[in-house]
Amino acid sequence: MSEALAQAQKSLYLSNPNPRVGCVIVKDGQVIGRGNTQKVGGPHAEVQALADVKAKGLNAQGSTVYVTLEPCNHTGRTPPCVDALIAAKPAMVVVAMSDPNPLVAGQGLERLKAAGIEVRCGLLGAEAQILNRGFISRMTRGLPWVRLKIAASLDGKTALPNGQSQWITGPLARADGHHWRAQACAIVTGVGTVKEDDPSLNVRDVQTDRQPFKIIIDSKLETPPSAKILKNLDQAGALIVCADLSSPELLQKAKAFEERGIEVIAMANPQGKVDLPKLFSYLAKEREMNEIHIESGFKLNGSMLREGCVDELLLYYAPFFMGEGISMANVSPLQALEQRQDWKIIDQSLLGPDLRLRLIRN
Repeated sequence: MSEALAQAQKSLYLSNPNPRVGCVIVKDGQVIGRGNTQKVGGPHAEVQALADVKAKGLNAQGSTVYVTLEPCNHTGRTPPCVDALIAAKPAMVVVAMSDPNPLVAGQGLERLKAAGIEVRCGLLGAEAQILNRGFISRMTRGLPWVRLKIAASLDGKTALPNGQSQWITGPLARADGHHWRAQACAIVTGVGTVKEDDPSLNVRDVQTDRQPFKIIIDSKLETPPSAKILKNLDQAGALIVCADLSSPELLQKAKAFEERGIEVIAMANPQGKVDLPKLFSYLAKEREMNEIHIESGFKLNGSMLREGCVDELLLYYAPFFMGEGISMANVSPLQALEQRQDWKIIDQSLLGPDLRLRLIRN
């Protein structure tokens, strides 16, 4: 199963919105087939592994199949993997975790059992769940897994008072940030960051065939048409989310973006800002997005935290004090410690001189 999880890692940048799944087929004590889920519309891990067996001139009859997620039992973009496994006649299928998708939810395992195949479930299940936090979140909560990335000095400053922030952390930390960008379905930023920094927010420092979708939170539709984030969108689309599209001026701006293939939608809260919780629900339910990666300024960071939208913090600390500067997030001061949000550190790593912390909400 560890080898199957290693296969699933190969789908990290590849399989969205499908889960990352790996499969290993063992017969007579030897691995005879390996596979991982391909790009959406391509074969799933089990089908890949069975094809690997066939390409070697072997067959999977009587084998043991290790797969990190319950084989699907429904027809989506591809036929059910359960059918392919039943046809291959393995003696046993060992599954790390059941599928949280209501269309599967144990039905795949029952189909295998009904075909006379021994089934076991739960081996290295916790590791399989970590690999697919976003997919599980979308299926069980109707929300994507939202990760907020911040690079800061030891005293929590993300930029000088004049806004200069390049570069706080070193090259290893910046490359690591691209690893997290690459596995997200979409990268979210705010119009303030677009106007001040003009970032591309694409994946450059890791090898990937897929670029994440780009989303700009822009209440008043002030995104410059020339912004770098809106260029080279042939591999991934872009969406601008504003609060209002009722005036002729705003409709004209939206039309100009849409003529370039850039979507514009309005989604307002009662305060006339973008309704962030509603947006994330929309991204999960209507756009099938599993993981969202946020790289924005302290104002949007604060809004995300205040409105309870963030599931994971990805913090990079550079070993120096900045003194005056822009803080991590525009959050309201506490009147009592009981009002605080508590976070739990799940990982800490040194990347050259910089410290990376990953935290999830308690």
